[in-house]
Amino acid sequence: MTLGTPSTNPYIELLTSFPPRPITSEEELIATNKVIDSLIDKGELTPDEQDYLNALGTLVHDYEEKHKSIPDIHGIELLKPLIAELGLRQKDLVSIFKSESIVSEVMSGKRNLTVNHIRQLAEFFHISPAAFFESQ
Repeated sequence: MTLGTPSTNPYIELLTSFPPRPITSEEELIATNKVIDSLIDKGELTPDEQDYLNALGTLVHDYEEKHKSIPDIHGIELLKPLIAELGLRQKDLVSIFKSESIVSEVMSGKRNLTVNHIRQLAEFFHISPAAFFESQ
């Protein structure tokens, strides 16, 4: 492309329709996410659309890294979403806790996780045992 020459480049058209800029507010984040959603809803993307989507995704990621904090969870508060995410039931953890009643007591906060429980849970979920301890 030569400067001053009109272009029919699809990528330039995407850039013109919604120019990518660093996101500085929730409103800009919402607008950018709407464009991202519309591209994803199209299904198969052209290489130009994929490049544009990647650029917008990077801008969203950068904004969220600076403005959205992810809560630090550990112990039972970590265990509950792990169980839910995998569609498990308390009885699926009996091999770790030795009985359903112990699983129930741990899940309700009546009993603490032991070092052995943490080691086995870490192996079971394929995560670091450190994830179950509160970071200081």
